[in-house]
Amino acid sequence: MTACSDSSSSSQTNNKIDYTKNYPPSNGGTLIDAMTGEPSGLIAMIAGESAASAIAGNIFNSLLKYDKNLELTGELAGSWDVSDDQKTITFHLKPNLKWADNQPLTSDDVLFTWQKVTDEKTRTPYGSDFKLVTKAETPDANTFRVTYAQPYAPALDTWAGLHILPKHLLKDQDINTTAFARNPVGSHYYKLEKWKNGQFLKLTRNENATQGQAKIDNLLSRIIPDKAAQFLELSADNIDSMGLNPIQYARIFPARPDLNKNIALYKELGNSYTYLGFNLKRKPFDDVRVRQAINYAINKQEIIDGVLLGLGEPVASPYKPGTRWSNPELKPYPYDPNKAKALLKAAGYEDHDGDGILDKDGKPFTFEILTNQNKEREMTGVLIQRRLNDIGIKANIRVLEWASFLGRFIKPKEFDVVVLGWSLSLDPDQYSIWHSSQQAPGQFNFISYSNPRVDKLLEAGRLELNPDKRMKIYHEFSKILLEDSPIVFLSAGYGLTAIHKRVRGISNPAPPAGIGHNTYEWYIPRAYARNEMSEH
Repeated sequence: MTACSDSSSSSQTNNKIDYTKNYPPSNGGTLIDAMTGEPSGLIAMIAGESAASAIAGNIFNSLLKYDKNLELTGELAGSWDVSDDQKTITFHLKPNLKWADNQPLTSDDVLFTWQKVTDEKTRTPYGSDFKLVTKAETPDANTFRVTYAQPYAPALDTWAGLHILPKHLLKDQDINTTAFARNPVGSHYYKLEKWKNGQFLKLTRNENATQGQAKIDNLLSRIIPDKAAQFLELSADNIDSMGLNPIQYARIFPARPDLNKNIALYKELGNSYTYLGFNLKRKPFDDVRVRQAINYAINKQEIIDGVLLGLGEPVASPYKPGTRWSNPELKPYPYDPNKAKALLKAAGYEDHDGDGILDKDGKPFTFEILTNQNKEREMTGVLIQRRLNDIGIKANIRVLEWASFLGRFIKPKEFDVVVLGWSLSLDPDQYSIWHSSQQAPGQFNFISYSNPRVDKLLEAGRLELNPDKRMKIYHEFSKILLEDSPIVFLSAGYGLTAIHKRVRGISNPAPPAGIGHNTYEWYIPRAYARNEMSEH
C-alpha cells in the first residue's frame, strides 16, 4: 500500500502548515506508525512477541491496567476486593460490557480465558502465574473470583497483563491454531479492519468499546523492518510515528530544521537497564571488596554520555526511577579510582612486580568481559575496559552471537563477567533473578547470587499485598543489593519517540507510564488531517 498520496507534494504541503496553532480535541483522522516486525497472531498469550502485544493491546482489554503513575486501576473490572487472609481476589466487572460484535462480555469470558491460559494444551509462556490459582469461579455474570493456596502479591499484576478473550467465538477452537488470531474480536477502543501480509495492519474505532470512544478513527501500523527506512518514511510524511536511535535523535534531528518544524520529539525513561554482572562462583568475584572496587572504578556518566549520547540515566536498583519501588535514598557508586585501589589493596591486590597489572599470590588480575552482538553493549565494554586498565586490572572483551552466548557460556556459567540488560518490571517481584534457589541451568540467577537476608525479603515481598509494606521490603532489598554489588548498575536508556505535530493530546513530559498511556485521548485536528490514504 502507499500510506498517503504523493509523498513529495505532501511534504511540501506539510511545511506550509502552521503546527503551532491550538485546536480543541476532535474526532477523526488516521495515525500511521511503523513496526519492525509482523505479529505472528493477535492472541497475545499465544504470540508472545512485542509486535503482537502492541497491536492486540488496542483490541483487547484486561481486568486491570496501570494508570499514568503506574498504579493499578480497573479496566474491565470496576473494582476488586482482597480477602482478609489475602488469598482470594474478587473482581467486579463494569456493567453492560460488550464485545465488538455486540455480544455481552461477562465473567464467563474471564473464566474461559483463565481456563485457556492454564490449559496444558495451550502453548503459552504465561501459564505458570495463573496455575497458582486453586479455584476460579463466577458467582454471577459480573463477578469473577480467584483463590490462591497462599497470598501471591504479583497476582494483580498478572491480571493486568492477561487479555480477556470471547468464549462465544473460541469455545470450540484450538487456541493455538485458530483463525481468530488473524481475525480477532475484542472489546477495546479499536477493532481489526484489515491485515495485509508483510505490509500493514489497519484498526478502526470500535463503537462498542467498553472504555468509551477513542478520538482518532484509524490506527495504521506499517511493517518496515529497517530503522533507516522508517526514518525516510517519517521524513517524507508517510508515517506519523517511530522510535528513534540516539544518533537519529541527537545528531540528525538538530541538523534538520525542516524535520523539527513538523515533528515533535519525546524522551522518556525506558523499561530496561544495562549492567555488568559477575560470576560469583569464580574468584576473585566472590570477594565483595573486589566487586565494590570495580563498581567505583567504572565511570557510569562516561557510558551514558559516550554510548547513549547522554540519553540515559544512572540507576542504583532494579526498579524504574520515580516509581514507588525505587528507593530514593540509593545513589550509584561514584567514579572514585582511589577508593577502588584502596579496596583492591585490602583484598590483597597490589602491583608487586611493577608490570602495571595488579597481582595476588603471583597471579595477575585479568579476566574476560563477555557480551552479545549489541553495539551499545560492546561500546560499554570498551569504556569499562579502559577504566579498569587505569587501576591495574587487565580485561579482555569477547563478543558473541546471542544463541552461542546463552548456550555455551551463560547456561553452563562459563564466564567471568558479562555486560547484559534486564527489564525494569512494573511489579517489584525479583524472585526469579535474585533468589538463591534460582541458580539452576537456564534459570535467571545465572550469576549465582546468594544472600539469606535477600532471600527472606524476596519471599516476604511475594506474600505481602499491602503496597506500603511491600515498598519497604523492596527498598531494603535494593539497599542490600547495591552494597553487595553482585552486578554493577550501569545505565537506563531513554525511549526516543518521534511523532508528527499533527497529533495532539500527548503528555509531555512523559509520566512514569510513558507517553502512550492515553493514546485514546490523542487527536488530530481536522485542519491537520492527511488528505487521505490510498490503500491497495
